[in-house]
Amino acid sequence: MSQSVVTGAVAMCTCGLSPGTLIGTSKVFMGGAPCLTIRDAAPLQNIGSFGMCTTQSNPAVAAATAAALGVPTPAPCVPAPAGIWQCAGAPMVGGAPALTSEGTITCAYGGSISIRDPGQRKVGYK
Repeated sequence: MSQSVVTGAVAMCTCGLSPGTLIGTSKVFMGGAPCLTIRDAAPLQNIGSFGMCTTQSNPAVAAATAAALGVPTPAPCVPAPAGIWQCAGAPMVGGAPALTSEGTITCAYGGSISIRDPGQRKVGYK
């Protein structure tokens, strides 16, 4: 069952070495956090860094690898989302389809970014 994604959600790129955090810009809140929409795809504004990037399609990685005489060398990740998030059947949030936990977006360097944790905190009983 898909869930709406909110600020603080965790995403992962297939070419990154660590998870990144998502930040929403919607004026619609869920559990005290702004919801994300499929349009929240700006690098480092909505989609945080995934630590180090490993794909040779990234010019920084290619340059680091060349400087290391061909030894594959990761470089700092600056996400390069290509378009908007893709997810089907999402409810509307502030005039745009909500980003759900099933959402994915492609990085221009070839990675696929997906949601690991939608950021919704469950309220427990004491």
